[in-house]
Amino acid sequence: MSKLLSCEFNIDTADVELRYSDGSMVSIDCTEVEHEFAHTISQRSELDWLVYNAPLDYVKLVLGGGLAEYLRGISGSHSSI
Repeated sequence: MSKLLSCEFNIDTADVELRYSDGSMVSIDCTEVEHEFAHTISQRSELDWLVYNAPLDYVKLVLGGGLAEYLRGISGSHSSI
């Protein structure tokens, strides 16, 4: 498996982009994720906070399948996952 070089939110495309040492890239469309999972203003705010402040945690939730459960348990805390 290739080493992860970077994980950052691209404001121009509204994607979180992961770049790997072998030159490959994974791009997650945050707008689509928000439409699918965020049903309240607080959930949308939490997703916004994650993509700007903890994009790797966001990716772990999206790719790991734990995003829906995470959003159900929002308590207003912004700690790392």
